[in-house]
Amino acid sequence: MTQAEIAEFLQTGRNLQVATMGREGYPHLTTLWYVLVDELIAFRSFRKSQRVANLRRDPRLTVLVEDGHSVVNLRGVMIQGRARLIDDRTLVLRLYGEVTEKYEGMRVEPEGWDAVFGTWADKNIAILVDPERITTWDHTKWVR
Repeated sequence: MTQAEIAEFLQTGRNLQVATMGREGYPHLTTLWYVLVDELIAFRSFRKSQRVANLRRDPRLTVLVEDGHSVVNLRGVMIQGRARLIDDRTLVLRLYGEVTEKYEGMRVEPEGWDAVFGTWADKNIAILVDPERITTWDHTKWVR
């Protein structure tokens, strides 16, 4: 994929597979919702989650956005990088607002984020993915 194709794919992608390294060396894999912040994958997570504990110990992670239902339309972007844990309530609220709009189709104006999402914001932390290596595939290009 070209840089423009990657950007569009990540902007419209749905599920984000997040792999962190567990204490015993096994990958810990979960699926989350995400948005882009300054062109970086961004998501929020509960501070006490296993993924946050793993990232505090080792910030390396791999994330994957993929789609397709047959071999001729499989596409994906895998990013290996480092997690940046950001303890910023305003950013966490922004992530709640933008994720709600993207996935639920419900827009909450920024001035209403605290009223709607504030109860959970203090229990969460924002995570940005700083890419070190990006791998892509697009099987739809096979049939063009």
